[in-house]
Amino acid sequence: MEIIPKKISDYIKTHISEEPETLKELNRETYAKILMPRMLSGHEQGRVLSILSKMCKPKYILEIGTFTGYSTICLAEGLEKDGLIYTIDINEELEDFSKKYFVKVGIDHKVIQLTGDALEIIPNLQHTFDLIFLDADKKHYNSYLNLLLEKLNSGGFLIADNVLWNGKVLKTNKNKDKDTLGVAEFNELVMKDQRIENIILPIRDGLNVIRKL
Repeated sequence: MEIIPKKISDYIKTHISEEPETLKELNRETYAKILMPRMLSGHEQGRVLSILSKMCKPKYILEIGTFTGYSTICLAEGLEKDGLIYTIDINEELEDFSKKYFVKVGIDHKVIQLTGDALEIIPNLQHTFDLIFLDADKKHYNSYLNLLLEKLNSGGFLIADNVLWNGKVLKTNKNKDKDTLGVAEFNELVMKDQRIENIILPIRDGLNVIRKL
């Protein structure tokens, strides 16, 4: 399902800041060598993450779902000079791939890579965070909300990816698979939670931008 008509999407891509060369290279290599390359954020969403991070000027960022490191690099563009980004992925086979690009852009000293189940790792993190990006297993999205809000500073932002889930959130509950149910329940929980305010942006597969009050 196309959230935005292709002609409008193409127009947007030609009227936003250019994709940095290293990210172009990362994009190409991901599509050439990695399974399910569409999981990569890509040019348009990457620039959104970069802009939002620069607006927040975070000291600490938490990312759930590193994949090949594209979104990590975009988010790190807004870090304070001595800031850190913690990024978690369950697939240890991708760690060296993403680290290679962290070295290329000169942020490897700012990136803390963690491998394993994020739901188990997050409670043990020592920092609280100014910005969190959630792009993990969709069926557990509803399990992340309280966990992440506990780690988010007041006034901080949680950005959740894929919240429109290719339009599947519009289906009736009996026709929703586990991933769709997880995303839909997450969106409902966010809407009803009095601790936060939010807006859903129809960018790519949908970004839920959530601010902790």
